[in-house]
Amino acid sequence: MIRITQLKVKCGEGRRALEDAVRRLLRLDAQEAFSFEILRHSVDARRKPDLYDVYTVSVTLQSPGRERRVLSGCRNQNVQPYEPVLYRYAHVHEADQYAHVREADACAENAVSAGGSLAAEDRPVIVGTGPAGLFCGLLLARCGMKPVLIERGQRARDRSRTVQSFWEGGSLDPESNVQFGEGGAGTFSDGKLNTGIKDPDGRIRFILQTFVEAGADPSILYESHPHVGTDVLTKVVTHMTDEILERGGEVYFNTRLASLVQKGQGKWELNCIRTENDGLIKRQETVRFGSSRVVLAIGHSARDTFRMLEAQGIRMRPKAFAVGLRIQHPQALIDRAMVGEGAPDFLPPSPYKLTHRLPGGGGVYSFCMCPGGYVVNASSEKEMTAVNGMSFHDRASGIANSAVVVTVMPEEIASYMQQSTGQGGDVLLGMEFQRQLERAAFLEGGGAIPVQRVDDFRQNEISDRPLPDAIAVMGAYQKGNLRRILPEKVACGIEEGILSWERQIEGFASPEAVLAGVESRTSSPVRIERGDTLQAVCHPGLYPCGEGAGYAGGITSAAADGLRVAEAILDAVPDHPVTVHRPA
Repeated sequence: MIRITQLKVKCGEGRRALEDAVRRLLRLDAQEAFSFEILRHSVDARRKPDLYDVYTVSVTLQSPGRERRVLSGCRNQNVQPYEPVLYRYAHVHEADQYAHVREADACAENAVSAGGSLAAEDRPVIVGTGPAGLFCGLLLARCGMKPVLIERGQRARDRSRTVQSFWEGGSLDPESNVQFGEGGAGTFSDGKLNTGIKDPDGRIRFILQTFVEAGADPSILYESHPHVGTDVLTKVVTHMTDEILERGGEVYFNTRLASLVQKGQGKWELNCIRTENDGLIKRQETVRFGSSRVVLAIGHSARDTFRMLEAQGIRMRPKAFAVGLRIQHPQALIDRAMVGEGAPDFLPPSPYKLTHRLPGGGGVYSFCMCPGGYVVNASSEKEMTAVNGMSFHDRASGIANSAVVVTVMPEEIASYMQQSTGQGGDVLLGMEFQRQLERAAFLEGGGAIPVQRVDDFRQNEISDRPLPDAIAVMGAYQKGNLRRILPEKVACGIEEGILSWERQIEGFASPEAVLAGVESRTSSPVRIERGDTLQAVCHPGLYPCGEGAGYAGGITSAAADGLRVAEAILDAVPDHPVTVHRPA
């Protein structure tokens, strides 16, 4: 195949213009047949109002050996030979197509095998059904290992109703909310899939293709800013869970890990609290699971679980993360700055990514930017308020929002907590720092999300002026002084960042801009230590995984870490590698 990069056509001219551009660049005559696939697409708006679509494409010519001759005659550095990277387990799904589930036991020889029959204790148990847990479970299920997944929250459809009820004034369910439930915290987000991690093994392409198979828009395979949207993600994660079930896995919702006990070398017992609703009555029972392979894909907000793991002697260390606020603007203001006045209607709402170096060291940056989205109440504990950004697939709210956050180091947190509360010497001090900010936000907003104009934030006051119209919030909100919530260094860093970005996006610091708080869950406050085999240090059979364990920073990187952990488990299975037996 041939790959062409930096292929530009006038914005909106479409596939036919792209085909003509390929033909011209490769000097193909009008009659020569070829096919091409878009690998990447972005918009070049550097010369507004002239906008260009920029593509990377792979081209397949029909005649044998023709690619070689075309490449030898082309001196353009943007034209190169291309061989796509195929994820090494991608063939499993293509080969069996659920055959080992849909055929009776008598046809088991046609299934995907993972080294013979597995004893009950050899079935992996995965705690958490966020991106890391789901992709780990899906790969293990496709390889015949019939994993057991445990999730403290509800299935996506029930979870959506619970979250909507909370946003409309109902009580918070600490077990099922924006943070906990099928799909994890990423389900109630913009569903952004861009990531900075490298992909030499094809995992990211596999992740995107899996999302498309489960119902996501195929454009995520090539757009430079791929996003799914909460309304679509709820269906996608349900589809993935259903496939795990079809392949013989088990998934237990409303089931919270209460304790994890090492029974022997590599043997673990999980004691869980399972909650069932019977009308208005909640019934709880203790259920136990045993396994020699336990995956901790617990997410960054499982604070009670972190505390339990610390008590069990699981080694972890504090890590840096970022805290701050979310800022909202009219989407039209952002669009004008990014693509210019009078941009075509077919362009999607514009995103942005901003950074600023602070004079005393460290930085402030935009995070989890949601074009056409909403600020949402993302709390998971009573009498605490945390916010996040969310959008639906159409990104049609008319309001842009993004976190504006400042990195805080473990030593800074220790100093701040020592001064404010007298706490110190705790590996989970970052978690308690998050809680302190969220309690302050809850009090500042009287239980609602506190919001404030940018100019009032700079003046450290709550003015009598009404809030502007540039607000799109899921959950109750009211005016508050957000400066009282944050450490002064963080507040000053946010102010400086906003003022510096005014030079890049006119109106960024305008009276139309509104802040909301507090953004405290950017990433996990700790890292659960693991070794080269991805097992927890000094605890064989225990696999810390994903964002909560400190090894990812978003949907895609968490999913990729879930695949890595599944691969490590498969590599440890006797008679590995997995073999695929095609049906006769």
